[in-house]
Amino acid sequence: MRLPWFIICLVVTVWCAEGSDVLELGDSDFDRSAAMHDTLLVEFFAPWCGHCQRLAPEYEAAATKLKGTLPLAKVDCTENSETCERFGVNGYPTLKIFRNGEEAGSYDGPRTADGIVSYMKKQAGPSSVALHSEADFDSFVDNYEASVVGFFSGKDSSELAEFLKVSSALRDSYRFAHFTDVGTGLKYGVDGECVLLFRPPRLNSKFEENVVKYTESVSISSLRTFIRDNIFGLCPHLTTENRDILKGNDLLTAYYNVDYLRNLKGTNYWRNRVMKVATQFQDRGLSFAVADRQEFQDELEEEFGLGSSEGGDIPIVTIRTREGHKYSMQEEFTRDGKSLERFLEDYFAKRLKRYVKSEPVPESNDDAVKVVVADTFDEIVNDPEKDVLVEFYAPWCGHCKNLEPIYKELGEKLSGDPNIVIAKMDATANDVPPNYDVQGFPTIYFVPSGQKDQPRRYEGGRDVSDFITYLKKESTNPLIFDETRDEL
Repeated sequence: MRLPWFIICLVVTVWCAEGSDVLELGDSDFDRSAAMHDTLLVEFFAPWCGHCQRLAPEYEAAATKLKGTLPLAKVDCTENSETCERFGVNGYPTLKIFRNGEEAGSYDGPRTADGIVSYMKKQAGPSSVALHSEADFDSFVDNYEASVVGFFSGKDSSELAEFLKVSSALRDSYRFAHFTDVGTGLKYGVDGECVLLFRPPRLNSKFEENVVKYTESVSISSLRTFIRDNIFGLCPHLTTENRDILKGNDLLTAYYNVDYLRNLKGTNYWRNRVMKVATQFQDRGLSFAVADRQEFQDELEEEFGLGSSEGGDIPIVTIRTREGHKYSMQEEFTRDGKSLERFLEDYFAKRLKRYVKSEPVPESNDDAVKVVVADTFDEIVNDPEKDVLVEFYAPWCGHCKNLEPIYKELGEKLSGDPNIVIAKMDATANDVPPNYDVQGFPTIYFVPSGQKDQPRRYEGGRDVSDFITYLKKESTNPLIFDETRDEL
């Protein structure tokens, strides 16, 4: 017996829904379906896109966790070009937030399942939750993240109106709630309209206030500054979700088994020891944090050369500055905190030796293209008497491999010139100095003699003649060519 077509469609639809919690939208149903949801996150993707393929399991897991809260959807742009063009999609994956069918803005949050869930929960419902009772309040602030709560005299308060503008602008990053009765905040010393910042209960400590009061007139700029300056406190929990914010500062991090879900007491045991020492140095421009070692193990190995066997259960401590300078504490972290004190005293006295990731110095370096490693960068590239053209490459990079014979020929043509060096450095195996912006490969810089603090990015062609033309124009001294080779 042949089943009617609408039944077949229904069966297929149910099967797809059971197989995935991500809605599949297209040109024919996007507007209608998107308008059915107060808040909707949409991924515009292409099946062949590697970044899309890596995001897929995280996005699916997030959709499952958010089921019943808000939906996640996706649009295959290879089959639904009209919709993708209409929303200006020109790269994959592109994620956008929609409210009642209207585009509200781009999604700029994390790309992990937990990160997507955390970010999108802030997008669901009103930007500031209206609280009506002490039970509402206790439930709101008992959260893994900090909470910003306003206390206002009534629903018609001008300060509340400004607060709601702030919460709408900052909802991506912070959690907001409000009372329309100032009296509800009496136990926190509230005697007039004000805003309180409540740090996460798991991070409560005797070394700092758990509640911080904002008493200025509410405005987006001033409240944003207040939250930014106080949200993390003395020693926050560094995660892959907040790392970009925290690592914008000079940051000391203690890495150990941080687990606030299963081992709150043990986690705060070491954090309290860090905080005790941090109180002595908190006004000297250095921020502090604790982080789960397993979560950052790859980074510790890559950036600091610290393997998983080092330190054991004792925290290992690193400092990374905004300029990219790195230090690691060599002495074992002692329970009285004295070793951390000594480490910090040496850091501020500039007695610490920076950690630099470097390949071994080559035993011989006589080829026309000089090999630079991090430990010889100053010696070769920053030689004040020489102009240097330096290529930052990756061994696996196809463009680098194509450039290699051309670059070698350039080096041979100029091998007799005592005033210029043609050099290269494996940027995957050596730390690149912070004043060089290397985002892709190959990246080439010209570093003139006497101006080593002003490297110039080379943007010219990749033929020998292009390099020669550039160097003739930029070199401090006239080029001297190897007489055994024809000058271009």
